[in-house]
Amino acid sequence: MSNAGEEEEDDYMSDNFINSLKDVRPGIPVPRSVKASYQKEERQKESNIKNRQKSLKEVEKERRDTVLNEELSNENKGFALLQKMGYKKGQALGKQGHGIVEPIPLNIKTGRSGIGHEEMMKRKAEENLESYRRKVFMKKQADEQAADDFRSRLRSQKEEQKLEGDLRRSQKACLHLDEQKGISCPREPWYWPATDPQEDDVETDEDVETDEDEVKYEELSTLDKLQILTSYLRDKHFYCIWCGTSYHDEEDMISNCPGSTSEDHD
Repeated sequence: MSNAGEEEEDDYMSDNFINSLKDVRPGIPVPRSVKASYQKEERQKESNIKNRQKSLKEVEKERRDTVLNEELSNENKGFALLQKMGYKKGQALGKQGHGIVEPIPLNIKTGRSGIGHEEMMKRKAEENLESYRRKVFMKKQADEQAADDFRSRLRSQKEEQKLEGDLRRSQKACLHLDEQKGISCPREPWYWPATDPQEDDVETDEDVETDEDEVKYEELSTLDKLQILTSYLRDKHFYCIWCGTSYHDEEDMISNCPGSTSEDHD
C-alpha cells in the first residue's frame, strides 16, 4: 500500500511539474533536459491516446487492408507460376485476354455467426414484415366490417322504430274507426292500442282469453302485424295511415292512394 501511494504521489508531482512548464512566461530559460523530457512525455501521451482509441477489430482490419493492397511480387508462388506461363503484370486472364484483371475480392467474415446466418436473418425479417402487413390488412378489414355491421344495426334499429311508430298509428286509427262503426271489440287484441292493466282490477274469463290471444300473436313480428292491420284498415274502412285519409270506396282508394306500404308514399 505504501509503494502504491508513493507512486501516485510521484505521478501527481510529475504532472504538476509538467503543467507548470506550460505556464512558463516567455524569456525564462528552461533546461534542455527538462524540455526534452516534457516533449517525450507529450509524444507518449498522444501515442497512448491514439492506440487506445482503436479497437482490436480496427487494428486487424488495418493490417488486413495493408496486406491485401500490396501488389503480388515474384516471391508469391502463384504469381510466379503465372509468369512462367506467359502472364504479364496488368494483363487479363485467359487465352484471348477476356478474363479478369483484378483478383477476386475477399469477403472476410468478422462476426461469430455461422455461414448462412445473414441470409436467415434477412429471410426472417422479410417474413416478419409480411406477417405485419398481413395483420394490418386483416385489422383494416375487421374495422371496416365492424363499421358496416354498426351501420347495418343502426339502420335496422331505425327501421324497427319506424315500423313500431306506423303500427301504433295504425292501432289508434283502427280503434277510432271501429268505434265510429259501433265495433266494441277488436278483431284481434293487438288491433287496438294496449290498455293499462291497472284500469282493470278484476280479471274475467274474457280477459283470460284475451291474454291467451296476445301470447299467440306475440310470435308475429312488427312488420307482420303492420301488414295485417294495414290490409284490415284498407279493406274495412278504406283508410291509409300514410295518406291519413279515409276514402269513399275501394275505387277511390285505388285511384288516389299510391300504395299499401310506406315506400310507396316516399
